[in-house]
Amino acid sequence: MAINMGSTYRILGYRPSVNFAWRQKLLTMGMLPGAVIEIIRVAPMGDPVQIRTRRVSLVVRQRDLADILLEEIV
Repeated sequence: MAINMGSTYRILGYRPSVNFAWRQKLLTMGMLPGAVIEIIRVAPMGDPVQIRTRRVSLVVRQRDLADILLEEIV
């Protein structure tokens, strides 16, 4: 999935292959299924990506973001 700056996505869940500790950390920071995230910035080479949820703003690598199942909100 192409991640575009300024887009908004809803978290549907996590892939079964995601690292358990990483998943728990994301859940603790408010990255819960049903939460809405906004793409703030994408680095010039596409990695990393800055995202914002209701509770936190963080920067994640594309490969870590790929473990999150997202649905674009139009």
